[in-house]
Amino acid sequence: MINRILSKFRGGVHLPDRKSLTTGQPVRKACLPDRLYLPLHQHIGTSAEPVIAVGDSVLKGQVIAQASGYVSASIHASSSGKVVAIEDHAIPHPSGASAPCIVIETDGEDRWVERPDAEDYLSMDPSHLRNLIRNAGIVGLGGAGFPSFIKLNPGQDCQIDTLILNGAECEPFITCDDLLMRTNPEEIISGIKVLRHALKAKHVVIAVEDNKPEAFQILKAQLHNEDIEVVQVPTLYPAGGEKQLIQVVTDKEVPHDGLPLNIGIVIQNVSTAAAVHHAVNECTPLVSRYVTVTGGGVAQPHNLEVLFGTPVSELLDQCGGITAAMTRLVMGGPMMGFELHQHSVPVIKTTNCILAATDYDLSPSQPAMPCIRCGTCADVCPVSLLPQQLYWFARSKEFDKAQNINLFDCIECGCCSYVCPSHIPLVQYFRFSKTEIAAKERDQKKADQARIRHEARQARLDREKAERAARLAKKKAVLAAKKAKSDAAGEGGVSDDKKAAIKAAIERAKAKKEAKKQVQPEKEMAVSQQKKAEMRAAIARAKAKKSEKKND
Repeated sequence: MINRILSKFRGGVHLPDRKSLTTGQPVRKACLPDRLYLPLHQHIGTSAEPVIAVGDSVLKGQVIAQASGYVSASIHASSSGKVVAIEDHAIPHPSGASAPCIVIETDGEDRWVERPDAEDYLSMDPSHLRNLIRNAGIVGLGGAGFPSFIKLNPGQDCQIDTLILNGAECEPFITCDDLLMRTNPEEIISGIKVLRHALKAKHVVIAVEDNKPEAFQILKAQLHNEDIEVVQVPTLYPAGGEKQLIQVVTDKEVPHDGLPLNIGIVIQNVSTAAAVHHAVNECTPLVSRYVTVTGGGVAQPHNLEVLFGTPVSELLDQCGGITAAMTRLVMGGPMMGFELHQHSVPVIKTTNCILAATDYDLSPSQPAMPCIRCGTCADVCPVSLLPQQLYWFARSKEFDKAQNINLFDCIECGCCSYVCPSHIPLVQYFRFSKTEIAAKERDQKKADQARIRHEARQARLDREKAERAARLAKKKAVLAAKKAKSDAAGEGGVSDDKKAAIKAAIERAKAKKEAKKQVQPEKEMAVSQQKKAEMRAAIARAKAKKSEKKND
């Protein structure tokens, strides 16, 4: 085997790792809690949708919330029991907010749902394999929580040259990946083979920081007949960052605004590889993970195998409880983790560490002083940013200017804040700027959508108006054509005949009337003469009658 020549990334800081608190202890299974609180949103992307109802009985491994959309992951019951509520509950989030959770009252039997027999993944095409991994609800277990099946779909035009397994685990205190590599290397290697088959990757490299010599040696022994490299990378925070580890292992830089896929590389966490093994070779969905419970504020620091949904308070109790020295409870590491406001929040898929910190573990916050422009923050930035300049833009809320100098390239590793002699919480300013920009873009998107809807409505109204006008114009044209035809017809002989007929009728009527006028006087005269003759005859008869009386 040819020894790989490792490269270096820019910046970074050496940190006291404090990993020995838990590396000397074996991994234990956390006790089954009385209630499991399973948030519907445990990963990057869209929340899952519940497919059960309150009162339903569920079995371990049963789907209780289905992935919704492409960037999403299903959620499975992490133990058997009864769904007693789907309601808001405190979730692990920097804001301390609550969100919808499925609450399962466990029955203590921890009974698995019936699982099918595993198929030979070597006979599966990559698409089928990705669906298996998606249905198992697997997301990146290194902390980001990106749905894993998406990374396994580089596209037909993209050839993956190298698959890198991230075993660097560079944050102080966190040792869950270290213990997994020591205790279950065969699961990791089995999962790596599945990932390699899905990606058709030419080369596979497991990168382990050199502060984990035992894990490195165990993996190396397991891989002596395999064409999988395992390399030790220097312990320098943030060597476990995706872009930084790629640069160390391959001497390639992921382009600005690009993805590892763009340079033919995919990177997965070693815990994710183990989860892929369980999903594909055992048909077992993701329902638990290793979690480091550590810090000077807990009596018995340990690594525990924890069911998702288990309240953090129960883990602390199982590790001997918190001590009076605990000042802060952090989920994640001291550099990129966030403080928990409640101990009742549950463990989710991205929970790798619970840090019960004392003032010795994490220095108390000190008041920020004015920037002295020393430039130390720029010296340690692993992505070659200008944190000092970003700080000024963020402070003055000139977000466009901050974006123009690559604010979104910041991986929020916290190196700049760690070395700042003025104790300025630089990363907080950058997170604030990103949040404000994201909110502004959301508002702009809503405004654009509203404008598009308004323009579409206006276009519809204009179109309907134009259609009405066209119909009216067509109707007028038809009427005009009829009139023109009628007028044209009026200039011919048919209309003259009608007029002549009418005129003749009128003349006839007049003549008839005149004839009547002429005949009437003659009739009246004849009647008058007849009446006069009758009257004279009557008078003659009366006279004759009178004369006869006299003669008598």
